[in-house]
Amino acid sequence: MLKDVTLGQYYPVDSALHRLDPRTKLAGTMVYIVALFLCNNWQSYALATVFLALAIGLSRVPLSYMLRGLKGILFILLISVSFNLFLTEGKVLWHWGIFKITEEGLILAGFMALRLIYLVVGSTIMTLTTTPNALTQGMEKGLGFLKVLRVPVHEIAMMMSIALRFIPILMEETDKIMKAQMARGADFESGNLIQKARAMVPLLVPLFVSAFRRATDLAMAMEARCYHGGEGRTQMKPLRYQSRDRIAYAALFLFLAGIIVLRILF
Repeated sequence: MLKDVTLGQYYPVDSALHRLDPRTKLAGTMVYIVALFLCNNWQSYALATVFLALAIGLSRVPLSYMLRGLKGILFILLISVSFNLFLTEGKVLWHWGIFKITEEGLILAGFMALRLIYLVVGSTIMTLTTTPNALTQGMEKGLGFLKVLRVPVHEIAMMMSIALRFIPILMEETDKIMKAQMARGADFESGNLIQKARAMVPLLVPLFVSAFRRATDLAMAMEARCYHGGEGRTQMKPLRYQSRDRIAYAALFLFLAGIIVLRILF
């Protein structure tokens, strides 16, 4: 289960999406998220599906690898779908006791499921095709205009990049600790919810200790390399937009415009 978490991992392969500027991929992710919340009919979701399929194809990351990340949100997905399916008023299609399924609830639940799945997969594409260093650099450059408002853009970008990088590391550490505890007789599967929560205590304590140790080591390493924030720092490979980035921005604009038109027409 822990190995199914793909958020924060980088998939090394040479593809069109890997070669894009990180600012382009960040902007594309934000545009795609906004477009998903604008979708309100099957036509717009069909366009979002085509756009996502093209992005997956251009990334050259196996679809099965991306879909592994959906296992982590399966519980949230089921709850969201159930609430929309059984609590939405409308034309009743099925009724049993206090439970009823309406035509409007069925449509809304389908839209909600697609939206959550597409949100996770679309966000995963960005992290799978962008290294943590490139992501930090792209966020710092893309949000540079906020420096006028004295927002610590570099520090925010660095913290988010470190957090994303630590996700797969902590998942691997959790798996190791869990296997070690199970070898000592710990049981994480049986019992009710309270018993399972108590069984997690021997897992959480060494995990927190390991996380603090890693954070301390990282802080000491950055201090030893004279890290002092973003002011005055130079970059070995400065970001520059290429023609492929302009093509990607044009495709994003057309996609968002298509979603808006479909929302208005249907």
